[in-house]
Amino acid sequence: MSPTGTNDPGSNETGASARTNAVSRRHVLQLFGIAGVGAAGIGTAACSPSKPSASGGDSKGGDKEFHGAYPYQLPPKGHFNLAPGVLDGIQMSTSPYFDLLYPSAGLYYWADKKWEWMMAESGTLDEATKTYTLKLRSGLTWSDGKPVTAKDVVTTFNLHWLMRQQAWTFLSDVSAKDDTTVLFTIGTPSTVLERYLLRAGILPDSVYGEWATKAETMRKAKTSLDSAEGKALNGDFQKFRPENPVVSGPFNFDVKSMTNSQMTLVKNGKGLFADKIGFDKVVLYNGETSDVTPVVLNKDVDYATHGFAVATEKTLLGSGFRILRPPVRSGPALVFNYTTHPEFSDVRVRQAIAYILDRAENGTVALGDSGKPCKFMAGFSDVAVPDWVSDADQKKLQAYEKDQAKATSLLQAAGWKQSGGKWMLPNGKPAAYDIKFPTEFADWNPAATNAADQLNKFGFNITKRGITFTQLNPDVLTGKFDLAIQSWGASNHPHPYFSYVQDLYAFNYVIAANQGGKGMNFPLKQTTSTGPIDLQSVVDKSAQGLDVEEQKKNVTAAALAFNELLPIIPLWERYGNNPALEGKRVAKFPADDDPILKNAPYADNFVIMYMYQGKIMPV
Repeated sequence: MSPTGTNDPGSNETGASARTNAVSRRHVLQLFGIAGVGAAGIGTAACSPSKPSASGGDSKGGDKEFHGAYPYQLPPKGHFNLAPGVLDGIQMSTSPYFDLLYPSAGLYYWADKKWEWMMAESGTLDEATKTYTLKLRSGLTWSDGKPVTAKDVVTTFNLHWLMRQQAWTFLSDVSAKDDTTVLFTIGTPSTVLERYLLRAGILPDSVYGEWATKAETMRKAKTSLDSAEGKALNGDFQKFRPENPVVSGPFNFDVKSMTNSQMTLVKNGKGLFADKIGFDKVVLYNGETSDVTPVVLNKDVDYATHGFAVATEKTLLGSGFRILRPPVRSGPALVFNYTTHPEFSDVRVRQAIAYILDRAENGTVALGDSGKPCKFMAGFSDVAVPDWVSDADQKKLQAYEKDQAKATSLLQAAGWKQSGGKWMLPNGKPAAYDIKFPTEFADWNPAATNAADQLNKFGFNITKRGITFTQLNPDVLTGKFDLAIQSWGASNHPHPYFSYVQDLYAFNYVIAANQGGKGMNFPLKQTTSTGPIDLQSVVDKSAQGLDVEEQKKNVTAAALAFNELLPIIPLWERYGNNPALEGKRVAKFPADDDPILKNAPYADNFVIMYMYQGKIMPV
């Protein structure tokens, strides 16, 4: 199984976890074309508060509007080649609103562990024949009036092959049995494959068919994508720029009205479940957290998934907003450079740093009630740990609660000494390091600052280096850092495999080698208190096969090893602090105890799911 970056989905919104990974995932996208990974919002123009569209934005007496916010890139840099893996699309598939334009076969309830069928009406796995049969709904129509057929799905997945999407780690073929039936042939069975199949936005053959046909011909001829021919086709497709979006969802882009500050999605009456959706327009304000904050405070936005500053959240609560707190299943982590600072290779040093840091304080300073310290420190979300790790094994996981006496003992055992209240390395040099973090991220910036302050108070010499977020990932991948803040965990998929890919591959030599660097350069062959372990093998096996109990053994092995080794130190787990405005344009959002709020906001977004079901409606 080839390594990939996560996911979450995710956005490049400041402080968002699905941005949660956006900096590192931007380059993973370039290398592997991962589904659910994108660069939308990088380099977007700042948006300033502007008036809503012509109807006045208030649903009373005019068009029924929903107002959201998400970064996008205006043409000519932004474009409408929206196949996954293509850079700089106007609205990358990381956006929750992509599901209103190009719906997938289904959406997933993370708490109930079941699918809500969308473009498809069923999906069936046949283990004996190693096939998965997807049955589309009848009567689906593209916005240009053409029917949606199985050929569109085949086109979509041939493009996925061309763009090196992870589904093809498991697939060996895709074909149309009839107009509404798609047959996927499985090469390597995996429980994660179904999500890849059902959560792929279906693209129109009328727009992309020429490219998909070329890709299919090359695929069936077993021509490598690394060949000159493969690279050429991939490169040429990256340059493809369709002009008029053809969609199957209930909304389409209003191309002519797009500005640097906002775009409008207008109702597509031919789209999936258009009759169930009460809104006529979706207005999206452009920009990162600092850009959209004044627009939100002005009540021009009904719902936003950005990571807002603690002070902003207090103001929003005082002005009538609800704050929704879905688990994002990821957060910021402290990352070490093992090449330039071999002292970090001693596990006792990393454990000591974990004991030094008050991660509850760090999360509160950075994100208030939405920054929660990890209880299990297992490398994936606390929410998911009970599903994968037995009660007995959970008790083996150290919480690393603040304990400076333990930290002192561990550092001393590693040969460190104190001199004048400052820590010195075994070689006599001071424990002096830079910590790099993205200046623009409203949660990672204070998280890094607080972590540096805590370490300095304990006797380290940490210099804070805030840099622009687009530079952080290249610096980490090429090893130009001492300490850095990067993402841990994954918000695009509930399976722990994706979290470990982010934790252990995304900014390590596994992926950094493709950028000419080694990243943090943490060896994945390690020895723990229970013996040697090949983390890459264990992580890859955790997603292979259809035997969930066997997968749990590998997830547990990875969790116990991660907890002991701490290759990176998760600072806290992010929960959304999503402002939701009721009564102006939107009647009601889900109640705080609704299980739908267990969904990560950047994958299977609960607002989009309930909008489709007519449960989120205009006033």
